[in-house]
Amino acid sequence: MTDFGDFVRRTMTERGLSLRALSRAVNYDPGYVSRVLSGKQRPSPLLTERLDRELRAEGALTALASTLTPDDRDRVNGALDAPSRLDQATVTALADVLAAQRRLDDVMPAVAMLPATTAQWKQVKRLAGEARGPHAGALHRVAAEWVQFIGWLHAEARNDPQALTWLSEAEARADDVGDGALAAQAANFKGYLARQQERPHAVVRWFLAAYHTPGATLLQRVGDAVQAAHGYALLGERDAARRLLDEATALTDRAATSEPPGTAYWLSPTFSRMGIGLALLALAEYADAAENLRTGLDGLPADQRGAEWAREYRDALECAREAA
Repeated sequence: MTDFGDFVRRTMTERGLSLRALSRAVNYDPGYVSRVLSGKQRPSPLLTERLDRELRAEGALTALASTLTPDDRDRVNGALDAPSRLDQATVTALADVLAAQRRLDDVMPAVAMLPATTAQWKQVKRLAGEARGPHAGALHRVAAEWVQFIGWLHAEARNDPQALTWLSEAEARADDVGDGALAAQAANFKGYLARQQERPHAVVRWFLAAYHTPGATLLQRVGDAVQAAHGYALLGERDAARRLLDEATALTDRAATSEPPGTAYWLSPTFSRMGIGLALLALAEYADAAENLRTGLDGLPADQRGAEWAREYRDALECAREAA
């Protein structure tokens, strides 16, 4: 289920590395590396560590390779063959696979993630459709998260129509399992996509929808408020932008000790400083915009600083500094 080899091969393509060049760089026999990438042999911990370093995956490949034990694989395959055998351990194993892929997305291009993640989804969808019993509800929640993640990957890769289709399905599935935080995050991703499309009315609409979604966590609402404020600033509605920034500040104080949902693990009060920076940049308050963007970017974990989605904020920081 982890498709370790698939992710490595696609990263090699992105980096312009041949099998022989990669094998030489990690000091392993090309035949062994080839067997690992084709799924015929499990990677050793040392090989995984060296691949992580050479492909600049910041530990994500190591986490992915260790996600499923052989017993976990047998359990998942058994559930696929006989959905009535679904147990909590199988659901947990699938959730762990998805969590590892979210982390991998921080260091790998979305286009490299989509093929394997979508192929995995087909198996999860079939299992969720046939599963019955006490653990089916938990599996449906994982399935909803999987749909949302694929929607995000399409948004990140700018496959706009596909992103909207997947994210709309994610909202519906989140509603079906009663997960307001998941529904709010799907609406948030639609707002992100609208911002990339330079459609400020849609930016406001989707981030406000996320902001007011029942069940959204405090940290989610902080992020949604500042990004809706950015949309209002782009529209020239300064008062509305200021009102939402003030509301976000008040929420930040309440959210200081709260935890983000697992599907939005990156959220923190410091993270939201980047959204505030975008809003202030649109309000032509360049010095304050630069300070907030710098603080937010500096607060990112090392494995997120080079992520595709972070480029927007790095570019905004450069723009704010030049204008200040």
